[in-house]
Amino acid sequence: NMDYLTGKWKLWYKMLDVNHDGKISIEDVEESRNKFTNLHELLEEKAKGVKVDMENWWTEYIFGQNGPKEISEADFVKRLQTAYETDKAAFVKKMEDCFNTIFDVIDTNKDRQIELDEFVLVFKAFGHENEQAVTKFFGLYNAPAGIPIKDIVAAYVKFTTSDNSNDTDYVNQSLKLVL
Repeated sequence: NMDYLTGKWKLWYKMLDVNHDGKISIEDVEESRNKFTNLHELLEEKAKGVKVDMENWWTEYIFGQNGPKEISEADFVKRLQTAYETDKAAFVKKMEDCFNTIFDVIDTNKDRQIELDEFVLVFKAFGHENEQAVTKFFGLYNAPAGIPIKDIVAAYVKFTTSDNSNDTDYVNQSLKLVL
């Protein structure tokens, strides 16, 4: 069901609109990486690395290598839909790379899992302050000590690639609460 998938892509777009101005732009990149490094109180060298990694992620997976540093919701959805319809296997692989890359950046202590405080900070860095909803989202994974990155990546890949509305989709359910 393409409408179901398109609805989820719109939610993802909304999540990436860090400053809530209705569009994804270079300002969102700046705000997310500055908030992330400040919230984490990362020291200069580490902060610099994280900022570069985050900018590279935005360029590679959100704007496209040579794309403009601003994208409308319609263009974002259209680009995803074209990639999805052209080669679904390649699209799934790209989403796996996308979420492996960003969660690797987010996992600042490199223990290959995301603890609740890291999870909350990520949403705050992306401009979403509803800690109660984020904590509830975290709880769905049933991993109080920390969610293995592979499980989060799998959930986000399902969110961005599954058009089956009968599948349980934690990310979809939760983003509706968080955003």
